[in-house]
Amino acid sequence: MDSVISVTKLKKYYKVHQKEPGLAGSIKSLFHRKYYDVKAVDGVSFTIDEGELIGFIGPNGAGKTTTLKVLSGLLYPTSGEVSVLGYTPWDRKPAFQKQFSLVMGQKNQLWWDLPAIESFILNKEIYEVPDDKYKKTLDELVDLLEVKDILKIQVRKLSLGQRMKMELIAALIHSPRILFLDEPTIGLDVVMQKKMRDFIKEYNKRYNATVILTSHYMDDVKELCKRVIIIDKGKILFDGALDEIIKKFANHKLITAIFSKPVDQKDLKTIGIVKEFDFPKAVISVKRASASLAAAELLQNFPVADLNIEEPQIEDIIREVFTGRDLA
Repeated sequence: MDSVISVTKLKKYYKVHQKEPGLAGSIKSLFHRKYYDVKAVDGVSFTIDEGELIGFIGPNGAGKTTTLKVLSGLLYPTSGEVSVLGYTPWDRKPAFQKQFSLVMGQKNQLWWDLPAIESFILNKEIYEVPDDKYKKTLDELVDLLEVKDILKIQVRKLSLGQRMKMELIAALIHSPRILFLDEPTIGLDVVMQKKMRDFIKEYNKRYNATVILTSHYMDDVKELCKRVIIIDKGKILFDGALDEIIKKFANHKLITAIFSKPVDQKDLKTIGIVKEFDFPKAVISVKRASASLAAAELLQNFPVADLNIEEPQIEDIIREVFTGRDLA
């Protein structure tokens, strides 16, 4: 399978003015300005094949959005090589711009006082989409997102979830081969998040579109992405299968015990780290290699009515990857 996105040693640095506080600092900065570099992206490399749906995750300020903006040609990099569909994004060639879309959950591209259908028609003309293809694509997207009844309602009168659906249609009306989704479910309720995930999954499958998804909601990543790229402080910490994160980073398991009689929480510390204790339930973190021995010790020395050993939540694992702390 051919790579449609190739990134090699990508760097994006910003020069930021540093000013001392107060009036004196302001006057001094007029003559002697101090600058320092903010390394938004610092030597990132990866490739993505056609049809992949990648989770691009990290904490705030990790470099996710900056990377997507470089890939879409909105920003020039400080250094490095980037190829998207064989194009250099920041050359901004029309042939390239017609083959991708960038959807940002906190940005609005629709005309606020007009029905969304008007923005769709405008995008049709901008991207020079033939009439027959436009009608077919619009009908498919409207059906997938179930928005037929609200196409002619002013955007400002729509709910947040409805507006996000319309934003997606506007971004996909020209059938892009690559879709950059930056926090597409941010601010949506649980039900609407699920509907958006279902749509993204179906769109990826139906059109073999390549999708890069950033999200703070781990449910988005778990349901949609087999492969994830974890970035923090501008550097990639992990690039691989989602289930490999557990094998690589999680050095512990969680033992959940239900007790038939009261126990002293202090006594449980001999087993492992007590993550939760609310009689009759206790959750204890233990080293992966010693999970069986810890369970046996619990059964032998405590009044255990029920016991379960499980993997930690993926959210917890990734949180620990960012902080660099030991998990058990």
